[in-house]
Amino acid sequence: MRSKYIRLIAGTLAAALLLGGCGGKADGAAEGLESAAGSGAASEQTETAAGSGPASEQTETAAGESEARTPAREPWESLPLQMIDDNYRTYYEVFVYSFCDSDGDGVGDLQGLISKLDYINDGNDATDTDLGCSGIWLMPVHPSPTYHKYDVTDYYAIDEEYGTLEDFQTLLAECDRRGVKVIMDLVLNHSSSQNPWFVEACEYLRGLDGAEPDAAQCPYFEYYHFSKEQGGGYYQVEGTDWYYEAQFWSEMPDLNLDCEALREEIANITEYWLDMGVGGFRLDAVKEYYSGAPQANIDFLAWLTDTVKSQKEDAYLVGEAWLDMADYAQYYGSGIDSIFDFAFADKDGIISKVLNGSSAAKYGAAIASLDETFGTYNADYIDAPFYTNHDMGRSAGYYAGDNSAAQTKMAGAMNLFMGGSAFVYYGEELGMKGSGKDENKRAPMYWSMNPDAEGMCDGPADMEDVKMKFESFEEQEKDDTSVYHYYKKVIKIRNQNPEIARGKAEYVLVGDFLAEDTKESVCAIKKTYGDSELLLIFVTGAETEELDLTGITLNGKNIGADTEIRGTLVTGEERIGFENGKAVMPGFSVLVLK
Repeated sequence: MRSKYIRLIAGTLAAALLLGGCGGKADGAAEGLESAAGSGAASEQTETAAGSGPASEQTETAAGESEARTPAREPWESLPLQMIDDNYRTYYEVFVYSFCDSDGDGVGDLQGLISKLDYINDGNDATDTDLGCSGIWLMPVHPSPTYHKYDVTDYYAIDEEYGTLEDFQTLLAECDRRGVKVIMDLVLNHSSSQNPWFVEACEYLRGLDGAEPDAAQCPYFEYYHFSKEQGGGYYQVEGTDWYYEAQFWSEMPDLNLDCEALREEIANITEYWLDMGVGGFRLDAVKEYYSGAPQANIDFLAWLTDTVKSQKEDAYLVGEAWLDMADYAQYYGSGIDSIFDFAFADKDGIISKVLNGSSAAKYGAAIASLDETFGTYNADYIDAPFYTNHDMGRSAGYYAGDNSAAQTKMAGAMNLFMGGSAFVYYGEELGMKGSGKDENKRAPMYWSMNPDAEGMCDGPADMEDVKMKFESFEEQEKDDTSVYHYYKKVIKIRNQNPEIARGKAEYVLVGDFLAEDTKESVCAIKKTYGDSELLLIFVTGAETEELDLTGITLNGKNIGADTEIRGTLVTGEERIGFENGKAVMPGFSVLVLK
């Protein structure tokens, strides 16, 4: 099929621009790297007829000896980053407990995270040694009796396991210096049963001796849902005939968000952290603020959003509502910036379904529909796509067979090339595994295959043995074809092209070229940001696709010889061929045009 295409194109692909994210030969065609649009000195880089391969490829010297060589950079890799200081960012989700241990106690800490900031973003746009993430979401860091810390005992402090308030302030300063916004997990559905608010309220109830409670005597009584009747999800206050609501767990008593005194407390909490330099909050379990009452949840979110924005206008809020899209879309009616886009995530989400054989049109059409779906409720919404998080099995386990590595990589591009603020769960960029109980999903960051190496964490106590599919960061850093390097290239393309995060999406039909069948594995999405248009073309199946793009209009002209290549991603050794508006794309690849 491919040789037929090469014969039919005018001339030969020897003069074509054959590009790829990981190197590799292109069936004997000359692999010139000259940009069709031209991009200054970078576009003048060329290769010999032998082409360029992956980092591990060996080339024969005149004496017959082998020597390693580094693959040539693609012209687009020299394009400048366009980092905009707004709320469209690439966030890296960090579970501090399992990320990096600085003091050898087996538990990750803030100083460990600080020591790894250059891994996330070194603050220097000229380097390629960092991931390039422009935001960090910290899972809870407040004092808590559990390893996961979603039951808070003090909303104004840092857990001693993680360090001190001074450590946290150092983290904020170092992130600010790098242009990285830090958002904190804010858990308002419930507190810990060991929170002084709850402890004092229960002590007060035990001392009533049959009298009616009075909030003037104990304001914390109204912070929770106490009742003389035991409803569903209610537990008895020991030593009394009172019960309290705790829908998640007996040790996570639900907060009464109708309480005005508690709302004042929440406003003080958000202001405290915002004044310190936090950039916003990830809001846990927003659909459970008033379980089974969506409009009450939305009304509270509206109050919270107004409160936070009055304290810091550019603060960023993203809410977790694990629901169907039609249901979580309604939460944008609160005015909140973002709601996590669950429809694309997890093993049963749109991304993994498409990569496991569903039509690529499912992905393109869904993305194009988001503006209407979310914009109906909030014209200023910022989508929050993610692929995995701490509550889901890790993505490397979603795929099996010969293409599983390619699918793992491709999924990263499909997530990060969505609009809004995209989220990456720590270790996702290494293809980490972990499923089953929550502890397994929060395994130690895979810095080294040696569990005793510097910085390695022990992980949660009840974690089972998690056997990784891909090697650790130490090995992947040296392998240009690794999942890690693929993710870095995806994020770089996202940072070079603001249209990806901020542009309005349109699903584009690609005309068949030298093929009569419908291209089930091809999806093209046009992003329009201001007066600039960008085209993202995905091949989501294993077969090579031959595409005629000349019928697509981009920036006022049909795609052709002067169309600029803004990025290429491949998951194997074949490279992308593009000439005069016609492309040859290997399986599981992405082409970005402007």
